[in-house]
Amino acid sequence: MSLIQNFPIFIELIITMHKLFLLVLLFARATALAGNPIGLPDIVNYEKTSYNGGTQNWDIQQDRNGIMYFANNEGLLTYDGTYWKIYPLPNKTIVRSIALGLDSRIYAGGQDEFGYFSPATNGKLKFYSLKNKLPEKYRSFADIWDIVGNDKDVYFRTEKAIFHLSNNQVKVIPATSQWVFLGLAGKKVVVQDKQKGLAFLKSGSLSKQFLPLPENFLTTSVSVFSADTVLLTTMNHGIYTLTEGALKTLDSYGAPNLRNRQILQAFRDVNGMLIIATNNNGLLVVNKKGSIVYNFTKNTGLQNSTILSIHEDHNKNLWLGLNDGIDFIASNNAIRHINPDIFAEGVGHSSIIFNNTLYFGLSSAVYSMPRNNTGDISLSSGNIKYTENTGGQTWGFDIVENHLLLGKHEGAYSMSGNSATNFSSDKGYWKFLYYKHKHFKDPILLAGNYNGIDIFSYNSDGYKLLGPVKNFHESARFITVGNDNLIWASHPYKGVYKIDVTNLENPEVKLYTKARGLPSTFNNHVYTVKGRMVICTENGIYEYNKKGDSFAPSEFFTKIFRRLYIRCMKEDPDGNIWFIQDKNLGVCKFSGGKPELIFIPELNGKLVSGFEHINPIDKNNILVGAQKGFYHINFDKYVHNSNSIKVQFSQVRAIGKNDSLLFGGYFGEVNEIKKQQMFPEVKYALNSFHFEYSSIVNKNQANIQYSYYLEGFDKTWSAYSKRTEKDYTNLPYGNFIFKVKARNNFGIESVAAVYRFSISPPWYHTWFAYTIYSLIIAFILYQVYKFQQKKFINQQKRFEEEQRRLEYLHQLEIDKSEKEIVKLKNEKLETEIEAKNSELASIAMHLGQKAELLNKIKGELDKLNKHMDQDEHQMELKKILRTLSSEEKADGGWDQFSIYFDKVHTNFLRDIKSAYPNLTTNDLRLCAYLKMNLTTKEIAQLMQISPRGVEISRYRLRKKLQITGETNLFEFFKDFKLEKRQEGLLS
Repeated sequence: MSLIQNFPIFIELIITMHKLFLLVLLFARATALAGNPIGLPDIVNYEKTSYNGGTQNWDIQQDRNGIMYFANNEGLLTYDGTYWKIYPLPNKTIVRSIALGLDSRIYAGGQDEFGYFSPATNGKLKFYSLKNKLPEKYRSFADIWDIVGNDKDVYFRTEKAIFHLSNNQVKVIPATSQWVFLGLAGKKVVVQDKQKGLAFLKSGSLSKQFLPLPENFLTTSVSVFSADTVLLTTMNHGIYTLTEGALKTLDSYGAPNLRNRQILQAFRDVNGMLIIATNNNGLLVVNKKGSIVYNFTKNTGLQNSTILSIHEDHNKNLWLGLNDGIDFIASNNAIRHINPDIFAEGVGHSSIIFNNTLYFGLSSAVYSMPRNNTGDISLSSGNIKYTENTGGQTWGFDIVENHLLLGKHEGAYSMSGNSATNFSSDKGYWKFLYYKHKHFKDPILLAGNYNGIDIFSYNSDGYKLLGPVKNFHESARFITVGNDNLIWASHPYKGVYKIDVTNLENPEVKLYTKARGLPSTFNNHVYTVKGRMVICTENGIYEYNKKGDSFAPSEFFTKIFRRLYIRCMKEDPDGNIWFIQDKNLGVCKFSGGKPELIFIPELNGKLVSGFEHINPIDKNNILVGAQKGFYHINFDKYVHNSNSIKVQFSQVRAIGKNDSLLFGGYFGEVNEIKKQQMFPEVKYALNSFHFEYSSIVNKNQANIQYSYYLEGFDKTWSAYSKRTEKDYTNLPYGNFIFKVKARNNFGIESVAAVYRFSISPPWYHTWFAYTIYSLIIAFILYQVYKFQQKKFINQQKRFEEEQRRLEYLHQLEIDKSEKEIVKLKNEKLETEIEAKNSELASIAMHLGQKAELLNKIKGELDKLNKHMDQDEHQMELKKILRTLSSEEKADGGWDQFSIYFDKVHTNFLRDIKSAYPNLTTNDLRLCAYLKMNLTTKEIAQLMQISPRGVEISRYRLRKKLQITGETNLFEFFKDFKLEKRQEGLLS
């Protein structure tokens, strides 16, 4: 057979060998440390690369603001929860010891240097040396190994002398042989001289008697043990109690077993535990019975096992100064890690309490331990043991009819004590459900598995397979039973199934997908919560609508979870709903009345993605499956530990071409709680700002968010985010107040931290500049005024000239108009004259014709009279001739014509007669006819002469008028005026 054909057998062989190896390993590790709590507090490692300082940390302090201080190889190291800062000594030597004095300063001692750090005017720590206060002979020394502050006294220990600072004066207490220890326990200052032994220091004076000590006895720490008793530790002689008159070996806490442990420091915590830092055995936590509750070493999470210093902070958590780095132990944290060696760092898939036994289901096997108390399980001590016959992948526990059932990759098991019995092994099983069927007298068991749902019956002989649910062959990891006794199952990428097994022979199976109201066919999970069958979808939580036979968003849960994608839901005994949204653990807290969503970010990234497990046992015990074992949450403690929150500024910088530190973190002395007293004003060139802020928390910053608001610039508070810094660029000048507040995952907000500052105006906005501007503006206005005045005068002149020009033009227009009027009048007169002339011509012609007619008649009558014989007839003809002669005399009235002509032509004939008296009547008649512009023919007819005679008359008239032949007589008579003629004659 080929390798490909044998591949399934080959894989099965490998799996079998792996199981055998795993069983051997589990049995080899089956014995756990007796008496140790199963839950370990989280440990945070701060490597020197993270705090950017030296390797060793010799001493630790914490001020009232929560800031941590470390005596580091490279200087004084500070940490405010987010930002690390280091302040070196002037001579750049190791800082061996630090202490907070009553004056709120932090005192520090190094090699050949000692003094204190105090904030400068900008709030940045500055070192002030006290070395110059020493007598000259003591100014050269080695290390300051210990510093203690007691009331107004501060003591600094070197091997040769102790320096006593009081009232700003330094006195020297020399050693008889060598000062090997200086420490403070409450109000008692304890010192050890290598030869003379122990003594107490009060107000700079040693007690009268020294307590003698055994040879090579080296005191390493003192702390308060009881009201009048001091707890004293030694390097190799164990632990003692010290009173004013006696030194006794400590009898409790298994002190005799702690000899030769190289104890460097120890104290008793509020829970009565003895916390012991050792030189090479890590950190020990010992109870009164002498049992080592915890032993934190490099193997359990510390960076190394040499602990040079230890400090319990305000939140009762521990800070360790190590030989290489700094560690934080969240000893008072409500979250602990359950991952003993026996788990072999397996993945936590399931857990349950049954018959007072706590079971853990991991990717490797099932482990169990008795539950010793009803309180916090993580503090329980006991042996965690491997449960027989459970090797391999564990999926889940379920209690059905008071039986504990286990679903594994290898099959279905029934748990009894510390062993498991397989009752079905042909496939992997996920989940088990109680089910009541009308065809069965007793309840039956539904078992969701890789290939569908199996039905089991139960009797005294055990579980019996009745068969699978027919018509359904999908993986049934998520199944539940609704109130209508219907089975609901969800498939990760096919949808949701409704299964009605009323007829077991032909169950009704119906698939619901996007077409039936679900937002998507993928990623649907079915659960029963608050007595409701719900579907957790990518677009929120849905519920089944029986009338429409479809799904719709849940009115109840949508108000709480909105459209969040919930992957897992579990209800606790108090009615709270624990859930996993994406990869974040949260709880919907109902106990306060109004539902409240609370996220627990400390576990982000630590859960089992895709196979999440939550076991909310009670308010003190929530177990969550993790990538390595389990996490335990004491929810009641978690809630109470999260009520206090405070935010403070770490740094404020003004940024321009060169940065300027405005605030270095302190408004007052190191150990003072003060608000800002000085409000800086910066130059306009530094109008960009960088703010850093932080909040001191129990463990880390994972559950803290910040919101900021720059009053005078921002319109409203910013949205909450995890950013601990904010930058503003190119701010305008003026007064500003920067505010920042913090909020934890419970929605509790801190009081806003406030920083006030102002930006001075640029030089062009100063009072001096405004004065210059005012003068310039006044000058400009004056010049404008003068210019406008001159312009006005010029305009006035131009206006007057224009007015004169306009008047002239107006006059010209008037003259022109008058001339036009005169012209029109003249034209009218000429027209009228022409009309009159025409009329006169017509009259003249008529008179001429009449005279001519009369002459013809007279001529004819004269001829007739000559030839008439009868006298009677001649008398009649003569009578007629006389009548015609009288008529001719009457009609030939030139005088009448001349009078009419002068009326028309304004006394023309009279004026020309006056001008030329020698003119005859015929001359005047010719003048009148010429004035009328009659033709030669017309004139000849009127004057009854020939045209030649008219020409001769014209010639004669020119001579009388004294005009040349070039002058047109009509034009002459047209323009003739008597006045002009007289003026011409006078000239």
